[in-house]
Amino acid sequence: LEVVESGGGLAQPGGSLKLSCAASGFNFDDYTIGWFRQVAGKEHEGVSCIRSSDSTTYYVDSVRGRFTISRDNAKNTVYLQMDSLKPEDTGVYYCAVDRTTAQTVCQSPRRYLGVWGQGTRVTVSA
Repeated sequence: LEVVESGGGLAQPGGSLKLSCAASGFNFDDYTIGWFRQVAGKEHEGVSCIRSSDSTTYYVDSVRGRFTISRDNAKNTVYLQMDSLKPEDTGVYYCAVDRTTAQTVCQSPRRYLGVWGQGTRVTVSA
């Protein structure tokens, strides 16, 4: 089971970025994929999650209305479209995989301690 994050970079406040989480080694349709972010010195925070079986989604309040999570089952990839970016969106973004609901995945970052990948860095700055 492997996930690879990409798409991070530098954006200005108000700008956009699109992150990708490419998955392999498991049946993509059976799992929930979640996006998390970490700021140095702080714990991982669940940002948005999507359950493949019924497409239910979850967003943390701080990104709702600005970020959109989606998936492409044919490509085994989950995307996070980030619009209206703010400096507080800065961090390293990671994805994680689980079999439970989207809300549970996003609200349980400690479940994935020890399995985080390399992530992709997002910097929002003028």
